[in-house]
Order: sequence, then structure tokens, then C-alpha cells
Amino acid sequence: MKIGLVLSGGGARGLSHLGVAKALAERGIQPDIISGTSAGAIAGGLLAYGYTPDEILEIIIETNFIRSVRPSFGGTGLFRLDRLEEVYRKYIPENTFESLKTPLIVSATDLYAGETVCFSQGELARPILASSCLPGLFEPIFFQKRYLVDGGVLNNMPVEPLEKEVDYIIGVHCNPFKLKTPPKNTREIVARSLILAMHAKTRERFDRCHLLIEPPELCDYSLYDLRKARELFVLGYRYTRQILQEVPEFA
Repeated sequence: MKIGLVLSGGGARGLSHLGVAKALAERGIQPDIISGTSAGAIAGGLLAYGYTPDEILEIIIETNFIRSVRPSFGGTGLFRLDRLEEVYRKYIPENTFESLKTPLIVSATDLYAGETVCFSQGELARPILASSCLPGLFEPIFFQKRYLVDGGVLNNMPVEPLEKEVDYIIGVHCNPFKLKTPPKNTREIVARSLILAMHAKTRERFDRCHLLIEPPELCDYSLYDLRKARELFVLGYRYTRQILQEVPEFA
């Protein structure tokens, strides 16, 4: 059975993807291909290269991704991601999709054409950064004559690239629609508004997954809770172990 893994966007909550991946691996479940957007693309690229979930967690904590994002004054966003590109290329020095052990498809949004663009060949780092480029917070990434922003704007659960490639799709959604507390500042309001705008289309894609993993406790965390990396990792891990006990295919 050929298995595809879909990793959604969700900011810092995407760290839970790593815990999910660890729990899947412990049950002998290794994806044959990964489709990711935004935080899911960042995690997916490192997983596809061959790093273990625990290794990726330590990379993120030791690197401190927050320090890799610098303010952008007078531009088209509040922050720039060029330093983050340097960090990513440090851990995948070949910087190509072809260097990955597991095939990866990264989704971004063409800001002007208004369409989803998928990348699976050639340069790796810039498509991944483009896929993570939340509008209003980060400057768009210019790549292959396109101005690209976060793939989640149009498709936060990129199931479609896998539907003709695999027999079984595991979808991992880390961006719950409910909140327990109201947004605290402007950036959280912007992010929350985007999540709600994506709501209907994302739910439609849930039904196209054979197995959906969506840890409900993620609603307790913000998109920006990178300092709670270990908590988010453990949350994804524990929830997935519990879910797999109830799935006949993997029980």
C-alpha cells in the first residue's frame, strides 16, 4: 500500500507534525510521498531529507527560528525570511528536491494569478519559504517570475497532489478552527482571519483523507508559540499514538 502524508500549515502548531511523524514511524508507517504547505512544508522538507522527528525538533530549538526572521521596513510585509533561507540550506546543503529521500510536493500561492502553485523539482529552500510567507507579516517571495505567498491562503490541506499518486492518504491538520481565548494583538487577528477564510475549503478536504489526525488541544496554542516547541511535539505524538490504536489498518 502506497501511503501519502499531507501536512497542513499552522505556524508554531506545525511542530506537532513532528510528534505525529514520530508516532507513525514507531508503528512502521513511513510515507512514500509528502505534500505540505507553510509549516507543513518546513517540517515536510526536513523529514523528506531523512532527519528524524527528534532531530528536527532540536534543530528548530537550537536554531531559534524567531531570530532568523528580521523586520522589513518600508516593504510589503513586516518581516523578511531571507535569513531563514540560510538556516534551511545549512541543514539541506544540496538545496534540491532531488536530494530528498522521500518525494515532496510544496504548495504556495501566486499572489497575482490567484492560484496554487506546486513545486517538486529543482531548488528547494525558496519554494518552502514562499509556502510559509503569511501575507501582511512577511514579504512575498519572488521565484520563477511569480510573487508567492503562503500556500494555505488557497489550500491549507494540499490533498490534491497525492490523490492519483497513492492508495492511502493520512492528513495532518494542526490549525483548529475553534479558539479558547480571543486574539491578543494585530498579528493574531490577521492570522485568525485567514484561518476562518480557509475554513470551508479545508473541511471539504478532510473527507478526502483516509485518516485525519487533528489534535484538539492545539486550540490552546497560538500560531506564534515557538517557545512551546517541546509541548507541541509531545501533544502531536501522544494524540497520534491514541488514534492509531483505533484504526483497523494500523492497530
